Amino acid sequence: MIFQRDVVLLSFPFSNLQTSKVRPAIVLSNDGYNRRSEDCIAVPLTSNLKLRDYAISVTNRELERGRLIVDSKAKVDRVFSVSQRLVRMKIGRVKAEVHERIIGVLSDLIDLP
Repeated sequence: MIFQRDVVLLSFPFSNLQTSKVRPAIVLSNDGYNRRSEDCIAVPLTSNLKLRDYAISVTNRELERGRLIVDSKAKVDRVFSVSQRLVRMKIGRVKAEVHERIIGVLSDLIDLP
């Protein structure tokens, strides 16, 4: 089962839907939703560390367990729903504080002006 805060590797399809690439993501959806649904809600990780709005740094220091190959950023403005069947493997779990920061940025992003 996929759990909230898991860092997973997913097969992301390209826009042509003919090919895909394996990419990391952080699961945001809660465990109850993940148990009941075929999908999970997540944000992608990128190794592109350039300054960008709505991104949160994620390094090995921010992991409760597991290991990232490179320092990354969670792209909070790219939240998505994906079938749990596309999860190739779990590679870690972010600390609760990181999850809370992501939710805070997401809340700011969708808050009324």
